[in-house]
Order: sequence, then C-alpha cells, then structure tokens
Amino acid sequence: MPRNDKKFRVKKEKPEFDQKLLDLARVTRVVKGGRRFRFRATLVIGNRKGKVGVGVGKGSDVTDAIRKAFDDGKKNLINVPIHGNTISHDIEYKSGSAKVLLKPAPEGRGIVAGGAVRAVVDFSGIKDIVSKSFGTSNKLNVARATAEALESLNYSRNKKERTVKA
Repeated sequence: MPRNDKKFRVKKEKPEFDQKLLDLARVTRVVKGGRRFRFRATLVIGNRKGKVGVGVGKGSDVTDAIRKAFDDGKKNLINVPIHGNTISHDIEYKSGSAKVLLKPAPEGRGIVAGGAVRAVVDFSGIKDIVSKSFGTSNKLNVARATAEALESLNYSRNKKERTVKA
C-alpha cells in the first residue's frame, strides 16, 4: 500500500534571521614551515522588519567562519527606523574611508544600491531607497558604514523628539 507523503511531511520552521554572505576571503599567515590558511567570512543578517547586523568571523574552515560571522552579526544587531517603506531623511555618513549616501525614495522605486549597501538595506526591511557609496570598495567597510548610517538615523530622530518635547 503506497504511503501518502502529504500526511507525513514535517513543517520546517523559518529561521529568525535571513543571512547573506558578502565576502569570503582566504587569508594566509606565513610561518617557518610554510603557509597557514584560514577563512574570513563577512555576513549580513536581518529579519526584514527593522533589525540588521554585520558580522565577521575567521575559522580554519568555511563553515566555522560563517557560523562565527553569524554569531558576531547577532551581537551587532541594530534597530532601523522605517517610515512607510523608506527612511525619514537623507543621510551622508563616513566611517574610515567608506562614505555612504542614503536618500529616501518614493513608493515603488525599489532599492537602488550596489553590493554591500543593497544587502544591508534589504535585510533591514527598507523597500524604497536610493544610495551611493564613495571611497573604498571594500565590502566589509561599506556594509559597516551603511549599518552605522542607519543607526545614526535612529539617534538623530530621537534627538529631535527630545528637543521638541523640552
């Protein structure tokens, strides 16, 4: 008698955070006996509802590095204030040599951003935004600058609310 597979299927639970691997680098350390290889993973995690984090992890193999990067991303989670489907105002932020410009966009425009900025903005839950990154093209630095810019947006909004109430 054939078994009906529909009755026996187990529902998979959705993970709390989505993740995207931005960069995977093989880093080398030269010692007396030769070269020692390790892997560095750069990961963006987010729940698409206002929480996003950028994590970096190093390990002797790829899966170990990705797991460490995921844990680091969880530690560095930030809350992003979303107004409708976009951000409240323009922001230009500089972190190291990475400079990021983020502008709100009208509904339906989509995410106009490249590489690392697109990943951070997408996982934060913003659906309409225009951005440009200047300076370095290093994915890790650009992702961190974008996350810091979105976090400072939150602080500037709270600062305005405090001054109005006082």
